[in-house]
Amino acid sequence: MVRIYDMKQKEVINSGDGIRLGFISDVEVDLDEGKLLKIIVPGPAKLFGMFGRGKEYQVPWDSIKKIGEDIILVDVDVEKSLVDSEY
Repeated sequence: MVRIYDMKQKEVINSGDGIRLGFISDVEVDLDEGKLLKIIVPGPAKLFGMFGRGKEYQVPWDSIKKIGEDIILVDVDVEKSLVDSEY
């Protein structure tokens, strides 16, 4: 059993190329179905982080391959999963 708080303490790493995406900042949940749809990881900071982020990695739940002690391994196309932030 894993809590969202515990997941936010783990680094998300793409297993295909070893890229460190970062740490979970949010999750998307389907309240009607009661399912976690995706995890959200902030994208790369703009200009030394001074002007916010603007983009985020949206990783579908079925792309999570393994949740370990310290990391969450995912298998995504990094470029396709990096989208404009909705918030």
